[in-house]
Amino acid sequence: MAIHPNPLAVQEHLSGVAYPASRDDLVAAAKDRGAADVIVDALAGLPDRRYEGPVEVIEELFGDR
Repeated sequence: MAIHPNPLAVQEHLSGVAYPASRDDLVAAAKDRGAADVIVDALAGLPDRRYEGPVEVIEELFGDR
């Protein structure tokens, strides 16, 4: 059973990110903000592209939940 991060926690750890941002930018920002491994791992699993804003990140992570 996979463990999924809380969407609100993801948003909290990405607050202040300058968009557009790459996957690596998002991972680095989450690490800098002390995000739990589940959040960092989820972000690291995103497709390697540029994200125009937090809505795109959340949609990519949680899409059809």
